[in-house]
Order: sequence, then structure tokens, then C-alpha cells
Amino acid sequence: MDTMITKRMVPVGSQFLNDVLAGLQAETKFLSSKYFYDEKGDQIFQQIMEMKEYYLTDSEMEILQEQSAKLATLISLDGDAFDLIELGAGDATKSIHLLKALLQAQLNFTYLPIDISAHVIADLEENLPKKLPDLQIEGLNGDYFKMLEKAKAMSNRRKVVLFMGANIGNMDLAEAENFCRDLREELSPNDLLIIGFDLKKNPQQILAAYNDPTGITRSFNLNLLNRINGELDGDFNISNFDHYASYDPETGACKSYLISLNDQRVNIGDETIHFNKNEHIYMEISQKYSLEDIDALASKTGFTPMHRFFDRQEYFVDAVWKVD
Repeated sequence: MDTMITKRMVPVGSQFLNDVLAGLQAETKFLSSKYFYDEKGDQIFQQIMEMKEYYLTDSEMEILQEQSAKLATLISLDGDAFDLIELGAGDATKSIHLLKALLQAQLNFTYLPIDISAHVIADLEENLPKKLPDLQIEGLNGDYFKMLEKAKAMSNRRKVVLFMGANIGNMDLAEAENFCRDLREELSPNDLLIIGFDLKKNPQQILAAYNDPTGITRSFNLNLLNRINGELDGDFNISNFDHYASYDPETGACKSYLISLNDQRVNIGDETIHFNKNEHIYMEISQKYSLEDIDALASKTGFTPMHRFFDRQEYFVDAVWKVD
């Protein structure tokens, strides 16, 4: 069902508007998945994480609930004080298990969560100390790499970086390699990176997580069109688009698209976008990896694989890499 939306004006030149127009006016249309997460998008993603088909969250949660003590021991091998930096910290529902283990081991560290959302950082700084009174925390609101530079300027202690939740999978292989190489440039020898990967597995199982029978993932993708309508003075007719997901077991690329069901025009502010029947909008990728892929990515980008932590089903891995 289409949603009735109150239109409001958007400042000319806003980043959201510029990115949407650039994507939809490209020869092959695309939208950035980073814009999925408005208030409604957040609510739908919470539903996705609760789906029985969506195994990723539970798999990594199991690793951190059951193996954080071992991970803390690995982190403490060098014995010196360190900064624990989490990229895209969110609500820290998974990383809190590692924080507890590090505190129980009486390690000397400061937790530096980085998130683009000021609300997220404010919430962490207010609520985590209530749950973990001994925790030293200083939140950093902004872009990953800008905030990493700020973290480096704050202290010369060893850095342990968390990049959890298969966030690396939101990049294609070339983007992931560039990201890891850029991350390496911000780190020093003996720093650690703990990074989560969703592993290649039965293609039907992977596809079901991104194209569930109840249509939750479909509504998640279509909600971005609703957001464009509400925030960018768009007039998408949501019923004129459908969701399509695909998975290539050879490359490990799971991709989502929106498909135009007919020839149509869509207005966004003063711009008109033309869609042909069956034309697609590329929405997102969720890249899956083999263990060999993961080790190759580490070695290409200046890291040495140290250890792997698996869930019981071996659906997911948190890999520990050391900076060369």
C-alpha cells in the first residue's frame, strides 16, 4: 500500500539530493544503500534481523557471546595499553560482550566508538557506563577515516580496530580492497583489526536472507523510494516498482535491485527521471567470502591473518589481522 506523505522542501545542493540525482541520472541507475536508514528504515531493518532466514546477526552474536574471553586474551598478548576503536558502533549490542571480557581481564584500554550518527554516539556515552561502570569511553561522531585520524592524535597507544557485522560486505571486492588499504595507512605495526565476514554457503540460504517470503527485505528496499518522496519532494508510485535479489555463488556477490514495472516518469524536486519498463536500480551488494578470499584480502592490503573465530555453524567469521 502506498503511503501518504507530506512533502517538504530540501535545501538545494543537499548531499542526499545530490547523491540521489547522480545515481538516478547515471546510465545504469543506482541508489546508495547508506540512505536506507531513516527512522522507518531502521524499524524495518530490526524486523530483518529478527527473521529466521537472516542468520548473520545471530551468528556473530554467538561468536561474541561465547568467545570474547578468548578474543580478549589474543588482544592482550602484547600486554600494553590500547585504544579499542569500533567503526560503525551502532548500539554496541554485540561488542558489549567483548568490552565486558576486556574489563574482566583488567586490561588498560579506552573504548572509542565511531559512528556517523551523533545520536548513536550520545546514546553510547550516556548508557554504556551505566552497564559497564569501569569503562573508559569517548565517542567520535563523523566519517570513519577522519575520526581515526582524530583517535590517533588523542594518544599514541596501540590501536585495536573493530569492523563488525559483515560491514565489509557492503562493498564490492575492489571497494573492500581499497577500504582495507586505506585503513592500513591509518594504523601502525602491531595494531590489530578484527573484521567480520559472512562466508560463502548454500546459495539458497543466502538468497533467502535477502529475499524472504514475507517481503520484509522488499519493503526495506522500497522504503528508500518513500524516503525520497518525503524528504526530496519526489513522487515515486511505490506500486510501480518491485524488489529483486540475486546471488552468484562463483563471485560471492549478493545484489539487490528495484525493477520498474512499466515505462514511467518520476519527479524529484525540479528534476524528472525517466524509467523504461523492466529497467533496474542497483540498490546494494552483500559480498560473501571464502576463507581463501579473506586471507588474500589481508595479504594484499598490508595485514597478516592471526586468528579466526567461527560460530558453531561456520556461517560467519570474525578474523583477527595484525598490521605488518
